[in-house]
Amino acid sequence: MYEGNVADFLSDEEVKALLAEEKRLPAGYSHRFVLKEKRGHGEFELDLDGTDGSAFRVVARRSNFNPLDFSVILAYCAPGSNQVLRLRRYNGKSHEDTNPIERQTFYDFHIHTTTERYQRSGNREDTFAEVTDRYANVDQAVECLFEDCGFIVPDELQPSLFRPRGGG
Repeated sequence: MYEGNVADFLSDEEVKALLAEEKRLPAGYSHRFVLKEKRGHGEFELDLDGTDGSAFRVVARRSNFNPLDFSVILAYCAPGSNQVLRLRRYNGKSHEDTNPIERQTFYDFHIHTTTERYQRSGNREDTFAEVTDRYANVDQAVECLFEDCGFIVPDELQPSLFRPRGGG
């Protein structure tokens, strides 16, 4: 479990440890992935604890108008604080993004990761991003999050986490 002061920034090693910490999804987790309508998009949140005692939140948002406009986030809930830090963010191909330190701009599916370097530069903790071809929709982005970030997924058949309401 991360014990440091978040105001002092998360080191890259601490970020790696938090990403690797096992996070067990509860049985029936997929039934909790119901997108609630919020100003032009659907959103859900799921809070869970890591096996080392860290608190995490999974957040997903998807536009009602553009299926490529989505974000799937793993956040860390800092102990003794109301601070929530985005450790990893899987974004759709709906906007141009730039890594300001590297001066690299792209328009593609991409994964943001918290880095100490970007925190110390005054940018948001998860500003740094890398282009990916590992997913092409929000369901696949969730699968990548689960694969990359230490999730233990119960054996459930779930062809699509974000089915339209009405069972379609």
